[in-house]
Amino acid sequence: MSTDLAKVAKEESIKYFLISFVDLFGVLRAKLVPAAAIGGMQEEGAGFAGFATWLDMTPADPDMLAIPDPNSLIILPWNREIGWLAADLWMSGAEVEQCPRVILKRQIDKFAENGHVMKTGVECEYMLINTSGDDINDSLDSQEKPCYDQSSLLRKYHIVSEICDAMVELGWGPYQNDHEDANGQFEMNWDYSDALTTADRHTFFKFMVKTIAERNGERATFMPKPFVDLTGNGCHAHVSVWNSDGSKNLFLDESEEMGLSELAYKFLGGIIHSAEALCSIFNPNVNSYKRINAARTRSGASWSPNSVTYTGNNRTHMIRIPDAGRFELRLMDGSANPYLMQAGIAAAGLDGIQNNRDPGQRLDNDMYANPELAGDVKKLPLNLLDAIRLTESNEVLRNSLGADNINSYCKLKLQNWNQYCAEVSNWERANTLDC
Repeated sequence: MSTDLAKVAKEESIKYFLISFVDLFGVLRAKLVPAAAIGGMQEEGAGFAGFATWLDMTPADPDMLAIPDPNSLIILPWNREIGWLAADLWMSGAEVEQCPRVILKRQIDKFAENGHVMKTGVECEYMLINTSGDDINDSLDSQEKPCYDQSSLLRKYHIVSEICDAMVELGWGPYQNDHEDANGQFEMNWDYSDALTTADRHTFFKFMVKTIAERNGERATFMPKPFVDLTGNGCHAHVSVWNSDGSKNLFLDESEEMGLSELAYKFLGGIIHSAEALCSIFNPNVNSYKRINAARTRSGASWSPNSVTYTGNNRTHMIRIPDAGRFELRLMDGSANPYLMQAGIAAAGLDGIQNNRDPGQRLDNDMYANPELAGDVKKLPLNLLDAIRLTESNEVLRNSLGADNINSYCKLKLQNWNQYCAEVSNWERANTLDC
């Protein structure tokens, strides 16, 4: 039986609800609904004009209704009068197929048909910068190798601890917070869960980090590559598949060298097979490709892949196997849509399982120092346009995520690319005025 949100509002003294959804570009949209109206909204949904968001719609389309999922309810730790809800989009009595949350739920249903549950955890890197966005917000954070720096971490204790305290309160199981490889960069880890729960929490986490930073007079950014000489913001995903009740990790085989089962390697093979086509989803912005193809940063490494390879416990490859029963996909960046990211992983992994994809040979070389030792491996696209074209032509993603959804996504992303191309940069002026 579904949770009665009107009853919860009375019990928890909630005055307002944010009924939220994420569009194809990962922008969080919402309406603020008074508690007195939440009963009707739970049944009928909050109305939106789809064309006003990054969805492939027109002004002539009927109202789009965001129907909240009561299981996603999060009471804002910094303002307990407000409850946040993730919603699924409906139009004319049917779910909106291009709604990212709906796309992910379709993949989850496919796993359920085989008695499987995909579980994931995410590592969300972000930077604390000044409000103008042109520099980090800590002049003392200037080490060449600032990763794990205790002093810089504690100078931001008031922000980091408030975010972590909120995750503790929400029952997410946060277990570590650290200063990352770039100056002004931080990462906060919490327990893995089923893919939908992780995507909902990932969405809320980004909102929460930005809000708490702003409340403390700073700005948080998940932009892939905010500063040329600093390591970019990644969003690594740890992936495993379990049986239907979540009691057995089907990726685990303790007798195998790396602790992975045959099912895990097939899943891995699916990711390897479609990696280039997944790039426009995992790395969805023009700026993303300045992280993937970054030159040597101030710290000495970009910590980002540029080739399609997997390894053991080696951070220079696109996929690493840090422990038995799971793998870490290191391709995604901070701008990835939380729902499409999980849907892309699921679609490629399911294809790998169904078609017995072979991931090929594990490589153990240092891909930064000796990439030539990897041999003739596939390279990731160099820019967003190439990535869009690869996504558009990939039959695995078209069949799994829906051809219409892929067409809509690529159409809007191509508009995004064309807008970028219409701009003339300072670099172009500096290098071309006197040509």
